[in-house]
Amino acid sequence: MHSHRRRNPIRRGIPALLGAAALITGGFIASQSAAFATTTTSSATSAAASSAATTVHTHRLCSQPSQPGYMACQAEVRTDLKTQKSLGRHDTPQGFGPADLQSAYNLPKDGGKGATVAIVDANDDPNAEKDLAAYRSQYGLPECSTSNGCFKKIDQDGGSNYPTPEAGWAGEISLDVDMVSAACPQCHIMLVEAKSANMDDLGAAVNQAVKQGAKYVSNSYGGGEDASDTKADDQYFKHPGVAITVSSGDSGYGVEYPASSPNVTAVGGTSLKKDSSTRGWSESVWGTSAGGDGAGSGCSQYEAKPSWQKDSGCAKRSVADVAAVADPATGLAVYDTYQASGWNVYGGTSASAPFIAGVYALAGTPGSGDTPASYPYAHPDKLNDVTSGANGSCSNYLCKAGTGYDGPTGLGTPNGVSAFTK
Repeated sequence: MHSHRRRNPIRRGIPALLGAAALITGGFIASQSAAFATTTTSSATSAAASSAATTVHTHRLCSQPSQPGYMACQAEVRTDLKTQKSLGRHDTPQGFGPADLQSAYNLPKDGGKGATVAIVDANDDPNAEKDLAAYRSQYGLPECSTSNGCFKKIDQDGGSNYPTPEAGWAGEISLDVDMVSAACPQCHIMLVEAKSANMDDLGAAVNQAVKQGAKYVSNSYGGGEDASDTKADDQYFKHPGVAITVSSGDSGYGVEYPASSPNVTAVGGTSLKKDSSTRGWSESVWGTSAGGDGAGSGCSQYEAKPSWQKDSGCAKRSVADVAAVADPATGLAVYDTYQASGWNVYGGTSASAPFIAGVYALAGTPGSGDTPASYPYAHPDKLNDVTSGANGSCSNYLCKAGTGYDGPTGLGTPNGVSAFTK
């Protein structure tokens, strides 16, 4: 296949493939190279998730790409917490688990039965099914395995010629399948592994997921925009009747592709805390006005504005559409053993994109000719409006939360599933 991206000599580099040598067997630790450490400010995870703000240290699972046209996974791991290889009888993982997220977002526990959510990622995670089993067992979720028909792993051509394993993307895969499980415990999960992080391979994996019958496809990766993105939209993301979710990015204010595609639901990120409100939870933008880390957002340079977007400060496609928890400081429990050592706390919009895919699955099969990204715009009152925080420096709503639509969190976060159906 001739890549429309390989013909472009310049593409803004963002984190992509992280070699296994950059990881330390036995878990991620805080003494790793400062070049990969990111500092964020928010509340701590798990039991400390509702405590006063603190500084946490994170490590991006994917590093700078070496070639144009390659994508970065959008996952971060906490490096200031001790990895838990195993748990004692009365121990629980650090980070939010399924019950926390179901409570925070008012989700049913028994919806989505039989629906298939596809996860598209690059490279292979040899331990994906085993690690998923450990996560689901820990939280009392139904078994999801190849043997009972719930879990399926294929390559981008639909077979079992899996690509080369890679530790960074394996961590991404663990995060993705765990977040689908948390949102929709009754859903089936299809993992489609692209042979590389090139957009053409990832796009082929998206097409394969749809060919296999998935009505919900999650993509936890992104790269800088360029003029050829509109061609990729038609090649890979134009699938009426399929809810396609994409991470908005982890570098703060700024637009990435494919989140900017008008055919997808761009998913931003929040910091999530327990509180004494009626809801029992509160959210703010993941990020700071200083920028550089946090949910991606902004106004696309190239993509046309979809008809359902009515914000007036961006003549083209605005990012994001909706959001969910993504801040590693209020992060998620994830189980990963491929060149990692078990229970870690992860974040990034790689957490929110598969979670929202699971919410779409709970809401039911999209209309056959619909672009499900439009659904939340018809039901903004069915979402939790996030009104505080920023992910960078700009003069308007594209980087600052406020009442109604804003860039970092879109229309808001799930309050049940009504906003995700026609």
